[in-house]
Amino acid sequence: MSKINQISTYLKEHNLDAAFITTPDNVFYVSGFRSNPHERLLGVVIFQDATPLLICPKMEVPDVKSTGWSSDIVGHQDTDNPWHLLKQAIEEKGIQIGQLAIEKSHMTVERLEALQELFPQSSFTRLDDQLNAMRVVKDGRELDILRKAASYADYAIEVGVSEIAEGKTELEILTAIELAMKKKGISHMSFDTMVLSGPKTASPHGKPGDRKIQKGDFVLFDLGVIYEGYCSDITRTVSFGEPSDVQKEVYETVRKAEQAAVDAVKPGVRAMDLDKIARDVITEAGYGEFFTHRLGHGLGISVHEFPSVTGTNEMELSEGMVFTIEPGIYDPSITGVRIEDDVVVTKDGVEVLTKYPKELIIVPTV
Repeated sequence: MSKINQISTYLKEHNLDAAFITTPDNVFYVSGFRSNPHERLLGVVIFQDATPLLICPKMEVPDVKSTGWSSDIVGHQDTDNPWHLLKQAIEEKGIQIGQLAIEKSHMTVERLEALQELFPQSSFTRLDDQLNAMRVVKDGRELDILRKAASYADYAIEVGVSEIAEGKTELEILTAIELAMKKKGISHMSFDTMVLSGPKTASPHGKPGDRKIQKGDFVLFDLGVIYEGYCSDITRTVSFGEPSDVQKEVYETVRKAEQAAVDAVKPGVRAMDLDKIARDVITEAGYGEFFTHRLGHGLGISVHEFPSVTGTNEMELSEGMVFTIEPGIYDPSITGVRIEDDVVVTKDGVEVLTKYPKELIIVPTV
């Protein structure tokens, strides 16, 4: 069943007249059309039985058609009121909107007020949970794409490690990684590539800069690519030169925590159980206070999507779910270490999509 049909069925089951999908990622999910509309209106309206319609900037209408979208398209120019065009297109279908499902997590107050003005007799309900439920389990085609995206992420780490040299800056290494990916045909990374060295590794969301690599540094890479609309996300930490005993201890603790969580993945296990498994390893080693974020997050069209793998999420894993496992220790007095894999829940266990080695790699200094 197509994504459109699934939502139409959902509307019938819940007595809703239409759904208005507005996040670019979800528009892509249901239509195959990817766009960054900036402040312009983009959305897909799905009905119980009528043909769906897609509204977008008029200049992008040819791009919509090129994706194979064969249903109605409403293109608007910058001088148009797109909301009036949207209402007109719905009215032409003879549909009265009494109950409209929207993405409440994405809908701004301004846009909600515009909808309320267009459909003053309508009430608005939340569509977010249904979209999350659909996207959280990947089909075979999506998994094949995610495997390929992960393989590109592995290659990017390989390039980054090969670029490490004394005196080279974080940004120089980052530039080499992204240039190599563009040569492979990857036009966009999943997020801003992270290359951190030395004490900067102790900042989970640190910013790469002009710090030069020094002997004894740990170097942390966090990156991913977008391949055919789907994201990968990997973190590896390596040592430039022989690490100290305490650096080795921190690294090995994170590696054991990450592997313990990966090994526990299977249908029926709760997200919170995975977080606890990894966190317990780190806490028992004496570094609990330095693991300052959740264990992981869903992965797919968005680099961060449902579900959140936290210590409070009771959601049970099911076959086809894809998410990250990424414990870390961030001790400013020693170093920072994070190891992250992309995993998919299989019928009876786990498949790890990211393959780059997790044993501590020591890059020679000469």
